Amino acid sequence: MFKVEIDTDKCQGCGECVDNCPASILEMDGDKAKVAGDLEDCLGCETCVSVCPNEAVTVTES
Repeated sequence: MFKVEIDTDKCQGCGECVDNCPASILEMDGDKAKVAGDLEDCLGCETCVSVCPNEAVTVTES
């Protein structure tokens, strides 16, 4: 299982992680991204990490 974390201090609300997540577990909450889906659906692909221009997203295996 993977753990996705979004650093809200770094997140600028561009939505790139939300738009590019193949598992659709991220969504926008106002002007910040957040994990909203079931983490068991996370593929661990780190697409969200690679598209974030502010390095606000981390994925770790738990």
